Parts: sequence; C-alpha cells; structure tokens
Amino acid sequence: MRPDDIKVILATDCGSTTTKAILIEKVDGEYRLRARGEAPTTVEAPIEDVTRGVLNAIAEVEELSGRRILDGENILRPAQGNQGVDAYLSTSSAGGGLQVTVVGLVRRMTAESAERAALGAGAIVMDVLALDDGRLPHERIAQLRQFRPDMILVSGGVDGGEVRKVVEMAELVAAASPRARLGARYELPVIYAGNVDAREPIQHELGTKTALSITDNLRPTMDSENLGPARAMIQDLFLEHVMAQAPGYDRLIPWTDAEIMPTPAAVGFLIEMVAREREINVLGVDIGGATTDVFSVFEGVFNRTVSANLGMSYSVSNVLAETGIDNVVRWVSVETDAEDLGRQVRNKMIRPTTVPQLLYGLRIEQALAREALRLAFDQHKLLATGLKGVQQQRDISDAFRATSTGQTLVNMMSLDLIIGSGGVLSHAPRRSQAALMMIDAFAPEGVTQLAVDSIFMMPQLGVLAQVHPDASHQVFDRDCLIPLGTCIAPVGPVQQGRDCMKVTLKGREVTVRGGELALVLLAEGESAEACIEPARGLDVGAGRGRELTATVQGGVVGVILDGRGRPLKLSTEAATRRPQTKSWEDALSLYPAES
Repeated sequence: MRPDDIKVILATDCGSTTTKAILIEKVDGEYRLRARGEAPTTVEAPIEDVTRGVLNAIAEVEELSGRRILDGENILRPAQGNQGVDAYLSTSSAGGGLQVTVVGLVRRMTAESAERAALGAGAIVMDVLALDDGRLPHERIAQLRQFRPDMILVSGGVDGGEVRKVVEMAELVAAASPRARLGARYELPVIYAGNVDAREPIQHELGTKTALSITDNLRPTMDSENLGPARAMIQDLFLEHVMAQAPGYDRLIPWTDAEIMPTPAAVGFLIEMVAREREINVLGVDIGGATTDVFSVFEGVFNRTVSANLGMSYSVSNVLAETGIDNVVRWVSVETDAEDLGRQVRNKMIRPTTVPQLLYGLRIEQALAREALRLAFDQHKLLATGLKGVQQQRDISDAFRATSTGQTLVNMMSLDLIIGSGGVLSHAPRRSQAALMMIDAFAPEGVTQLAVDSIFMMPQLGVLAQVHPDASHQVFDRDCLIPLGTCIAPVGPVQQGRDCMKVTLKGREVTVRGGELALVLLAEGESAEACIEPARGLDVGAGRGRELTATVQGGVVGVILDGRGRPLKLSTEAATRRPQTKSWEDALSLYPAES
C-alpha cells in the first residue's frame, strides 16, 4: 500500500477482555479520528473465535460513523464514497498476549539482555533461567515443564566465547521437552540468539525437538547489545505460530493489510517514534487490570518492562500485598479502615469490571493505582540499565564473579514527557487526578510535561505508524494525546513551611513553600516562559540554588508547582499527613467538596 492511497483506515486492538475499533479518515488534508467502537473479546469459550468480537466492534463503528464497512463478514475495500476502507490493521493481546520463557547464562548479563529483547517485542516474560539463578538442573527442567510458554528465547555467550555452558542450557531445554501453551499439535518455537560458535551444537540439541530458529547474537561482545534481530524474530514467530493457533486468528490474519502486532510492541513502537521525532526523553505507562507496562526512551535507548502481578482488577490484591496497607492509606486524606480497604480490594478482584460508586471508593482506587505505578516503575528502573560486566574478561567464570550492577538509564531530571494510559488514568473523572497520580508515583524532577491517552488508541496508532507514519502522528497529536500541563519540582530535601522556590510565569510571581502544591492555569496549546528560582540546596535542572528559565507547556490542568521535594516523603503520622494530603487535593481541585 502507498500512503498516498490511504484515506480511510480501520484499526482494531484485540485485548484480553475488550476489542476496540477505531475509524480514521482524511478530512481537509488531515487525518482525524472519526469514530470508536468496542465489544467483548471472543477468543475464549463459549465462542472461541476472535473474529466475532472484531466484527461486533466494527459494527458499532459503522453505526456511530454512518459509514458502511462490512458486507456480511467481509471488510469492504477500497473506500468509495461513504462505504469501505482503504486499510485494515490490528494488534492483539487476547488470550494472555505473547508469553516467553528466557534461557541464558549469566542472569545479570546475557540473560538480562535476552529479557530486554523479549520485553521490547511485546512479550510477558514468564521466567528467566540462568546458570547462576541458584536452581539445580532438575529444578530448571521442572520449571520448563510446568510453564507452557508461546516460545523460548535462548541466549548466552559472546561471539567467540563460551560454548560448552551455552550447550548445557540448551540440553536442559531439550530434556524438559516443554509444550506450547496453545495447540498441542505443533512444535514449540525456540529462538537461539547467542554465541555464533555454538550454533551447530545448538542445532543438534534442539533442531529435531523444537521449531528452532537462529538469529544474530543479542550480546555479540561484552560491551554491546544487538536486540533488534531477536525482537523481530519474536514478532514474526508470534504471527506465524502463536496467532495461528489462537481461536479464530487463522481467519483474522488474512483480513489485515499488515502483520498483526502484539499490543505492547505497538505501544512501544509509537513511544519510540514520538521520542525520535521530537528528540526528547519519554516515559510511558499502561496500567491495566492484570499488568502494568512501563516504556521509556532515554538518550535514544528504548526499554520496556511488564509487571505481570500489578494491575487494578485481576491482580489488585497483589498490589496491596506487595506494597502493604500503610503505603496505600498514606495517599488517602480521610480516615481509612484497614478491614474495609481489604474488602474493597477483594471485591474488585472478583468483580473486575466494576467502577467506584462513592468518592471514598475512588480515593482508595486511585491510592492503589499510585502504588501499582510506583512499584512497576521501580521494577522498570532495575531493568533499564547499562550493560553489566563490561569491565570483565570474556571468560565465563570471571563473568559469574562480576560485581558491576549497571546504572539505570532512567534519569528523571532529563525526562521531558510522561504519557499515562489505562482506565484508571485515561478515564479518571477529573484530569487533575490523573496528573497527580503520575506525579506521586513517578516523582518527576525539574520541568516535565504530562499527558494521557484519551481513549487508549495507542496500540492501533503504533501499528499504523509502520504503514502510514504521517497519519499515525497526526491522530496521536490531535485526537489521542491530551496534554495535562507541566510539573515543576525541585530536587532535594525541603523544610516544611519554608520557601522552596519562586516561579515567575506570565507576569505572575508564585512562591511555593516546602510541602505545598500550587497550580498556575495555562491553557492547552499555550506555552510560556517560566523563570524558576529554587531555594538554596535545591535543584530544578540548572544546579543547586541556580535559577532556570524554561518554556513550559499548558494543558487541561495547567502548570503544577510541586514543593514537596525529592525524594518524595510523606509523614508516617496520620494526624500530620492527612491535613497535608487534603491540602494537595484542594490545590488541584482533585475531588468535589463533601457535604
């Protein structure tokens, strides 16, 4: 397809519970979102045919747009007048998405590189097996047999380095003879992306027992990574093997005009595109019912992590268990009963589609969201690191003794933009609630823009970006991304009640004291020059105590001045903490006044 020939675009995202369809049309030389529909995903029993949900979602788009798209179960193409479309694209995470088990040599070196490759391809990493993971061989075999992944990624050794131990890990895979999650009648796809010298013995061990594919070494030297070929092969095999086995996908694949992408991979591709085109550092998050995905691009390096046990419905109990009740209630400005909180969490887990009916329940849900986001971000920072072991010799025994832990690539002071997505952020009753949830969870430093995905169309725009980048970019800017505003936050310890910064914006001078939040209204699409004077010992990006002049962007919330210091600390005493938390809510008009 030539981009110039594409005027009307239909795109779907087949999620685990909901299939979402969007219709994009070129109007007056610009691509704009025309309509959006959704329907329950039908990949599971009793229907077990993903195309039913797709057709239902498209039918809703037809009704809302007035455009005839379907002729029975056929998508009309090309567009003519008020019927048909020029292109149909899709992403998918239905049926649990893409699930991968990673096998490597050193957990914090080649195995971690393989984990990054799998995550970047849109996978959920079920487990990482390595020679230094503390498990005995029979325990690793048992684990491989217990899991039923969609594929296995085997890595290990730099080119020209260790061969014997790489083959030993492959022997464990062969001995386990793991079965695929979907379909018992096809061989499990295995990708080998390790030392090129080990390819022949790897072929001997796994070639007849699995659907083995071999690609470039993802860690060719100690001080370099080459994740692209492995990521591309994972996505190719996802379409060829995994999607072909899922119920109904064999019928959906021929409908599309480009390969179906895993939903997280499409979102990651879009965030990479935004960072590259705008030449900025970006942090993105998608918080769902079962998982929370975090994406980042710092200095051109893309990373993605998925926290499979942190979500707002199916795994909300895991959030509470991992963070603890005290960390949740610290964000709530009203008295909270621990037993009642536990009941609400359990009810949400067993009734995942419910939404809070009372203001108290909304406060609890958004407090849980802060902790889920914070925990997922902590995990992301651990994986988004520089290469480990680069100072070590190539001998594998030396690599096991490597003490380098790698430094995180996440630099909050250099972060330009945070994009939030997922129901609790995109559908928050007030946009200021989404803004403060992200500020509290991620603690941005210096000057940082905030935005949310309005209706979670980033997956569809991600796959569209590979076919028609201009259309994807235009819809992303005009219909998808909602600018919330800008956060200005000095780094360092603040003294409560003492002046921590003075900000001059649009002729108005605002002084913020330690522990306070303040809001300066600046409309969406408006920008202004801000002169920021931090107190002695505090840094907003120019150095401690040094003044910074920066251009800040407005939004539906405005410019948020955060005088709470970094790292962000809340009082452990409820009598002190609650009034302070209430003052933050009032500063941003977070909730309506309670009678």
